[in-house]
Formats: sequence, C-alpha cells, structure tokens
Amino acid sequence: MSEASRIDLPKTGASHLQVDLSGESGPADRVHLLSLREIHAVNAAIAAGRPLLVRGEPGTGKSQLARAVAKILNRVFISQVIDSRTESRDLLWNFDAVMRLANAQLAGALHQDSQQARQELAVENYLHPGPLWWAFDWADAERQAKRVQQEPPPQPDGGVAQNGSVLLLDEIDKAESETPNGLLEALGARQFTPLGRSKPVCVQGILPLLVITTNEERALPDAFLRRCLVLCLNLPSDEQELIALLMQRGKAHFPTATEELLRKAAEMLFRDRHAALEAQVTPRPGQAEYLDLLRAVLTLERTKAKQLAMLEVVAPYTLRKHVEP
Repeated sequence: MSEASRIDLPKTGASHLQVDLSGESGPADRVHLLSLREIHAVNAAIAAGRPLLVRGEPGTGKSQLARAVAKILNRVFISQVIDSRTESRDLLWNFDAVMRLANAQLAGALHQDSQQARQELAVENYLHPGPLWWAFDWADAERQAKRVQQEPPPQPDGGVAQNGSVLLLDEIDKAESETPNGLLEALGARQFTPLGRSKPVCVQGILPLLVITTNEERALPDAFLRRCLVLCLNLPSDEQELIALLMQRGKAHFPTATEELLRKAAEMLFRDRHAALEAQVTPRPGQAEYLDLLRAVLTLERTKAKQLAMLEVVAPYTLRKHVEP
C-alpha cells in the first residue's frame, strides 16, 4: 500500500490519533479520535478494496469516522444520508425528467427548430452525478456537473481528488433491501453506465474507500454483508472503561474543561445509560449526549463551581431521551 492509501499507526504507547476537522462544521464535529481498532479496520478495507460497514448504536462516532479518514489521507469527502425513499440508482446518478419535460413543452410552444430542440433535450443535459459517480471519477463528475450547473461536494477539510476519495453512505439500514443489493454490481465491477451515456463511469486512480453506517434498525442482505468488511463501534459496558473513554473524548473536544467536570458528567451518563439498559428502553445516552451535556454546561457557565452545579440542571434534557416505562 502507498502511504497515501494507508493511515499510519500512532506513536508507540498512544491509543488513538486525533484528527482536527474544519471549524465550518458543527461544534461536535471538529475533533475525532481514531482508535487503533478503527485505523486497522480502515487500512484493511483499503487494502482489500472492500467497503467498510460500521455498525453500532447512534452517537458512537460512526459517521464522523469517514470524514476523519478523508482528512488524514487528504482525500475528497463525499457524503450521502440514506432514507426510506433512497434507491440504488440515486447513489449513481439522478435524471431530472421533470425539467426535461418542461423544456420540451416550452420548445414545442415556441415552435423551436427540431434539431436544436433535440440537442437541448439530450439526456446528458439533465443527468446529475450521484455520490458514487463523484467517488469513482471526480474529474468526469465535475465535467458533467458543470454541464447541468451542479455544485461539486464541498470540501471544508481541503481534500484533493488526486489522492482518492472517501464516500460515506450514512444509515443504509433506513433504505429497503433493494438499495444495498442494487449497489453490488457497481461496486463489484467498479463501474456503471449512466442513462444516456455510451461509456461507463469507471474508477480512476486510487480506489475509493466506501464507508457505510448502520444503526441496526433493519437487517442488511447477506449478499451485501459478504462484500463488506465490518467494524462494530460499541461503548464499553464496564463503568470505569466507559468513564475513561468519555473523559478522553470530552478532553479532546473541550480542552478547557476540568477533570472533575469531565468525570462527573461521565458518571451521570453511566447511571442514566445503565438505568435505560435495565429498563430496556431506547434511545440510551451515549457519546453524543455526553458531548452535548458538556457543551451546554461550558457555554452556560464560566466558573468551576457553577459548571458542576449546572450539570444537574442540564442533564435531564441531554441524557434522558427515552419514555419512562
């Protein structure tokens, strides 16, 4: 593997790599700690040329992992949130049939020259690159995007297309099983042919890294799972391990927070999380809620004593999101 296609392990004795993301994102997205497990999983997926499926409950940093990898490898980052209406073709390209029909009706009303109308109504004039198109061949997608006046995916972290791409398909479990199954051919052949084009879109240069997340709301097809490497991100069940992990993440996001504040907030989260587990209710508070709690307290109060007192005030609104049985 070339250096551009691998994440170097942290220095001996370090448990993670800290990746600082652009401030243009939300406050919770400015730092990601890449653990050794995450680094090994990413490197394995790149080496195998397979998608990396990241499993786990919400709020464990699954989505942010992909952007952190793009930043550390200096790759372009493309992101697509999946919902119940997403079809596999939407991830390849989108054909604006409505705009084409409107233009055809306008051409007819204006009695436009037939040859000129055919040129203007060519399918490629209404073909928008989808996220896999950008990931496979950024330059070709950029040319097509200019043709239809579409903006390329923003790059707040300054990714360079020549270094490859990282594509995040977020929450694929929201879609019907046809969606992941419909990607198998494109991912296996590493090419697909958009509507109206004679030549396929093929992977150019460095093979893209596809990171797919699931919150386990719906089972994924076996055929799809077999073509992925899988990383499970779960919070520790042991109290001290969880507290240590949360404090580590909290310190990275909020360097000015005191150890006492970080620990007390983590202990409060563990109690509420344990209670939710015992009662078998969801959602359970996790890392995202811990960071929200710290952010709220640090924003509302400036002194140590007041911050500790504010934890008790804010905690019910940040940690207890389930309905009491």
